[in-house]
Amino acid sequence: MKVLVTAKRVVDYNVNVRVNSDNTGIDLNNVKMSVNPFDEIAIEEAVRLREAGTAEEVIVVSVGQSNCQEQIRTALALGADRGILVETDAETQPLGVAKCIAALIEKEAPGLIITGKQAIDDDFSQTGQMIAALAGLSQATFASEVVIEDGKANVTREIDGGLETITVSLPAVVTTDLRLNEPRYASLPNIMKAKKKQIDTYTPEDLGVDMAPRLTTLKVEPPEGRQAGVIVETVEELVDKLKNEAKVIS
Repeated sequence: MKVLVTAKRVVDYNVNVRVNSDNTGIDLNNVKMSVNPFDEIAIEEAVRLREAGTAEEVIVVSVGQSNCQEQIRTALALGADRGILVETDAETQPLGVAKCIAALIEKEAPGLIITGKQAIDDDFSQTGQMIAALAGLSQATFASEVVIEDGKANVTREIDGGLETITVSLPAVVTTDLRLNEPRYASLPNIMKAKKKQIDTYTPEDLGVDMAPRLTTLKVEPPEGRQAGVIVETVEELVDKLKNEAKVIS
């Protein structure tokens, strides 16, 4: 069984994000980029399935500019076997990415597709569900445990009320939650090996996909700065501030 996983290029979660002076987007000059943390969890789960003998090959896919090869190499160093880059200068939005991956699913015929539940830059949390819809596959979102047996995936999901366990037939799309696993670090030997692993490159046109953005960003603004806290002397003073200044009680 092949497992296809995603690796989105995002600003590293440790970076303090800055907005461009013209408010058109995020300043990416000299900013450290990394694999989306939820996709790292997807990669780890796929590699574990291969190490357990459940999967034979792990294919990592990234959609974006040529510099996304950096994130694909990272995934290869973490244990993926082969990479695919869908190279485009168009803005990547969930529907366009889902179309590309659905086309690759038809080409590669994986038995399982694992994606992060969301990306930390746009927080859409839509791509996995769109892939399942476009490819006509079962889906299990927000997974905290995945067990593959007898051509089915038993998936424990994170829901508002606790946990839910469902069974879906393979092939299927699974999106990862934080509790699914803890990703490993890439060792130096594996980083060196990753440089020799295969990366195939396609364009959206090669896959018959229209990547034209459906959404337009009008303006990007940083959040308002938090006001400094104050120390109150009495409970009465605290209640007064909560009531009359913060207006959180009446």
